[in-house]
Amino acid sequence: MAGTMLIGGEWVTSVSGNTQDVINPATAEAFTYVPSANMEDVDKAVAAARMAFRNPKWSQMRPSHRQRALLKLADLLESNIDEFAELESLDNGKPVMMANRVDVRSSIDYLRYIAGWATKMEGRTVDVSFPRPRDGGGYFAYTAQEPVGVVGAIIPWNFPLNMAVWKIGPALATGCTIVLKPASETPLTALRLGELILEAGFPEGVVNIITGSGSVVGAAISSHPDIDKIAFTGSTEVGRAVGIAAMKNITRVSLELGGKSPVLVFDDADLDAAIAGATSAIFFNQGQACTAGSRLYVQRSVFDQVIEGVAARAANMKIGPGLDPTTQMGPLVSQRQRQSVCNYIEKGKKQGAAVLTGGSCPDSPGYFLQPTILTGMPQASDVVQEEIFGPVLVAMPFDEVEEAVSLANDSPYGLASSIWSNDHKKIHRVIPDLQAGTVWVNCHNLLDPNLPFGGNKLSGFGREMGRAVLDLYTETKSVLMAV
Repeated sequence: MAGTMLIGGEWVTSVSGNTQDVINPATAEAFTYVPSANMEDVDKAVAAARMAFRNPKWSQMRPSHRQRALLKLADLLESNIDEFAELESLDNGKPVMMANRVDVRSSIDYLRYIAGWATKMEGRTVDVSFPRPRDGGGYFAYTAQEPVGVVGAIIPWNFPLNMAVWKIGPALATGCTIVLKPASETPLTALRLGELILEAGFPEGVVNIITGSGSVVGAAISSHPDIDKIAFTGSTEVGRAVGIAAMKNITRVSLELGGKSPVLVFDDADLDAAIAGATSAIFFNQGQACTAGSRLYVQRSVFDQVIEGVAARAANMKIGPGLDPTTQMGPLVSQRQRQSVCNYIEKGKKQGAAVLTGGSCPDSPGYFLQPTILTGMPQASDVVQEEIFGPVLVAMPFDEVEEAVSLANDSPYGLASSIWSNDHKKIHRVIPDLQAGTVWVNCHNLLDPNLPFGGNKLSGFGREMGRAVLDLYTETKSVLMAV
């Protein structure tokens, strides 16, 4: 697998022969390499996907056979759980135990879930209002759901395997073909998954996995005239560029983008549960999650108690290499990402923030950073309004319910939020007012294959998972017959 990528069912090097190193974030050292593809490689991958889409081996494959192949892929992934968890930890830096229990196992569950939809695609019969002909005939109308075609998928580095499966699963269940570009920082689990895809029996060219930089490969996929649909997960900044490029060809696009998710803790909540939940909400995956609970709003009467509880938990977290089974928080994914987070911490201090815990940016070989809590900054400050994508929590008090909702919605993002309260009347009052695609109550960061996931505002559009994801990979064809 080292030095090759998957195009047309074959493991190939890049046309140019160029490669890029893969870095272990815990040591800042390269431990393998992958191809650095260019536009010519993208053209080859798209051509392979187009040929596969038209190939009767795939286009006429029975839905039950697509389902069976996806289930076999899930079984193969399950047989290699430990290997994938270790690859994810080496590549991304996350604790191996978390990669095992969350990333890999949830990917297996999702493949088994989405496999079932392959045999459940359906259209509708429709009544039309044309006058009945004098000869006694009539009209018969129906709709059919058809695969959209060749999918170009671009995924981020924070949950590499999950994101690959979220794109590949529904594309294959609906009968599409796909060209997948993993993040340049974390390509390994996607490439290893490609080996399992071939072993599961998918025809050559149905799944193509190419590696390289976003500025070259991602841009080429986004603007490619022979791609029918772009599926992107990543930052809002890059997502905007992807959307603009796709629209030049009127290519369908779905965007799952950034977030600045609020956590609202009311004084009637189970405070021990809220403290544990708020800690996990922000420091899970080193804060490198689009749904990270990075804004903590606590009712003033219990603010000190909650913040001190979160700070105590943060200060006691064990930071270390992801492959150490006792590690609770690993390194950030890259030096560039760590420096970006450190810059935000310094900017927050300049804008009035006080550091309750953490806040230092160590000069170490690995990309480690202490969990950090900031208080006292104004709502308009950059650390409150912008996505930091690291282990940095901003915490502020509120007095009334209306103020909590107003503060939560005072953000350009609208991906997720959580409410911590035991007052069901209050909970149901707040839920409709929160501008977020997902609202958790007395929990945070829990995703299920059957629950649609996505956001609004600068958090993007379109829904992953659930029945809703099928709409991203299918077209509706309307048929009207005079009979």
